[in-house]
Amino acid sequence: MSEIAVITGMSGAGRSTAADALEDLGWFVVDNLPPALISKVAELATRPGSATPRVALVAGTGAFFEELAPAIHELRKSELNLRIIYLEAAPEVLIRRYEQTRRRHPMQEAGVAEAVDNERSLLTTVKAEADVVVDTTDLNIHQLRNRIVELFANDDGSDRMRTSVLSFGYKHGIPTDVDLVFDCRFLPNPHWEPELRPLTGLDAPVCDYVLAQRDAVDFVEKLDALLEMLLPAYVREGKSYLTVAVGCTGGHHRSVVIAEQIAQRIRKHGFDPSVTHRDIAK
Repeated sequence: MSEIAVITGMSGAGRSTAADALEDLGWFVVDNLPPALISKVAELATRPGSATPRVALVAGTGAFFEELAPAIHELRKSELNLRIIYLEAAPEVLIRRYEQTRRRHPMQEAGVAEAVDNERSLLTTVKAEADVVVDTTDLNIHQLRNRIVELFANDDGSDRMRTSVLSFGYKHGIPTDVDLVFDCRFLPNPHWEPELRPLTGLDAPVCDYVLAQRDAVDFVEKLDALLEMLLPAYVREGKSYLTVAVGCTGGHHRSVVIAEQIAQRIRKHGFDPSVTHRDIAK
């Protein structure tokens, strides 16, 4: 069955980078597509015998902002194998990106800040249609590309829910593009053990230290029971992506161990999650 992906979201949030990543994965990418043509191109791509079974349509705002939301809504009502990826970033980051490149924002009439705020407001309904929202505030080009690869590289073309597990450090900010967030800062911190401090949760001594705590074992077991209930429920509701995030103070030790444990449990429930340790190298 043919697949259609729509890459949309805030200008300056990385749509072109996401499109390049999909192209590298073998998708046929149509960039800067006028919204009025989205359904027509999708129809052509999904006809029997089409030579382009995986098509990514990149759509922004600019002169066509009034057409974008209706076009995506109509596409969502179709029976296509469709995924919508929405990219966003913090206003100050988008402003800085435009100022550094000296590019003009496509909706700019006065200042960049006003254009960013206006676009964000206009895209509210588009964001609501998205299957997954990727926040690129703290991502460079390579990290964004890796995030897109995580979402699509192991795609088998089915409509099965794709899962991912993320560890992070609270002192580096809570990720905004996740569905479930769990805090494991109640566990003893390996950082205060001199021999464990330079290691990470991927190292056996740290893993053994964390899982030697009864609270850690109980925490993982209770999360497993919760996921056993939630995973099929999300599938029944038609959710396409699920990201589970686990945080500790710095994102080096406890959250990494617990994230790996959660990923193991998710695999036992019949899914194949990707695992990312966002702050492990910071």
